[in-house]
This record gives sequence, structure tokens and C-alpha cells, in this order.
Amino acid sequence: MKVHPRCTYCLLSRVHAEAELSTDDEELIQKAVRGGIEALNELYRPGMPAAALSTPIHRKTYEILQDNDPYREKKELSTRVAENVLPAIRSHVFNGDGDDAATFKRAVLAAVIGNYFDYGVMGLKVPIEEFDKKFMEHFELGLHIDDTDRMLDKLDNVVYLADNCGEILIDTLVFEIIRKMGGKITLVVRGEPILNDVTMAEVEESGIDKMVDRVLTTGCKAIGVCFEDAPDELKVALENASLIISKGMANYETLSEESYRPIAYLLKVKCDPVGEDIGAPRDCSVARLFE
Repeated sequence: MKVHPRCTYCLLSRVHAEAELSTDDEELIQKAVRGGIEALNELYRPGMPAAALSTPIHRKTYEILQDNDPYREKKELSTRVAENVLPAIRSHVFNGDGDDAATFKRAVLAAVIGNYFDYGVMGLKVPIEEFDKKFMEHFELGLHIDDTDRMLDKLDNVVYLADNCGEILIDTLVFEIIRKMGGKITLVVRGEPILNDVTMAEVEESGIDKMVDRVLTTGCKAIGVCFEDAPDELKVALENASLIISKGMANYETLSEESYRPIAYLLKVKCDPVGEDIGAPRDCSVARLFE
């Protein structure tokens, strides 16, 4: 995905938000915002890949703040909320109908709704205290773009690129049904903390590493996947996958610049530039397959 002019002020709003998560030192917050503006002025070029702008801006912000993980408390909060609501969500996904295809569709829908576990997207209100109620509202609406039926014959060797903490617990329902149907899963998480995205440390702490066949990382601190720094093992896994499942907007921004196929994008459309690029209005629940 290419950068949109609207991405610029959204990025700066996120720099400000994560600075306030990190410190109450007003001078340091101002310094972080100035650093973001300077990086934006230096790097922004119309038509450049979105992550080629966002990754260095966030790296610069973390460097100025001298904070490797300003979202740590938000990640812990979203994980606790997901743990509380997961049993109820699971009962809706695995409802006893015995239909694996229908269960897969429901699990994908649940995972997409879980993509609301996000912080810092400009204008997005995360209803964290009433997530269970909001979840059911979106669950009843279903997927606005639904290519799940076309994914069913591609589940032998899945590479699943995870997104945020919290929502990854809901992703485990997708892992469960894929493995029940005989598929294997390679889970991919961030190489270092970036935004509220899940890393190896959180996966191991929650035991999610035991729910998949192997876990790889993106190899670095970057929005989505920075292929310049990605490990060869990850590139080989992507090349050999029967299906790549890319979760969330950051992964979409980077994977959509590559030619890996088949790839399924699972996401809640939380901003207009991503919606315009993938072809779905804001707030849509998307499970779109590209072959």
C-alpha cells in the first residue's frame, strides 16, 4: 500500500499518543513530536510505501523517548480483556453444529472483530470496557467481504502473520479449527516491540506458541514486515505456504507491496486510506483472498 496524504497527520497523532503513554514529561513529549515532524519532512514522498514512512518515524520516536515498549500497559490491558471475553466468544464460534467450514468462517469473523484491539489510530474509539457487547453486535453483522469458502482448500500449510496483543487470543480460535481440519500453522510475530503488536515474549508467556506448529519473527522493530530486515526463514515460509493469512492493517500495508500468493487479509477497516486501497468502507469486517 502506498502512503496517502492523510497518513501523515495520523502518524504524527500516533507519535503524540505514544509519547504520552511513555512519559508525563512535557518537554520530552514535545521533543518526540518535533522528531516525528523532522522525520516526516525528511522522508515523505508521495507514492512511497506507507511503511517506509511509518517505520522510521516510530523508530525515531522510541529512540527519543528511550522507551523500548511504550504500549506495554495497553498490551497488558487488552490481553486481560481478551482473556475475560474469550470463553464467550469461543462458545459462539464452536457452537456444536459439527460443520468445520462454518466454524472456520465464524472463527475468522471473530478474529477480524478482535482486530478492534488497537490504540492510536486517529479517530478510533476502542470500546475496551464493553468489548463483549460490541463484539456480539459485529458478530451478528457478519463479514462484509467474505472469501472464507475459497480458503478452505488451502489450509494445509498456513503462515499466519499476527497483529496486536489481546486480539491474538481470539486468533487462537482460527488456529484451533485449522489444526482440527488437518492444517499446520506457522505463526509470525514482531521481532521487537512496536506499537501494541505481539512479540515472541507475549506469545510464550500466554502459551500460544504451544497452539501452533512453529513461531517465527519478523526479525526487527518495524510496522508490518520489513522485508529488507526479514529473516530468510520467514521468506522461505511465505514462499512455501499453501495460504498466507495477514492480520490487521499494518501487515496489509507491507504485504500488499509484495507478490506472495495466495494471501488472505483479515482486518477491520479502521481508516479511509486502507479502506480505499482494499476496496471496503471504514468499519467493514474483511476476509479478502488474493490468488
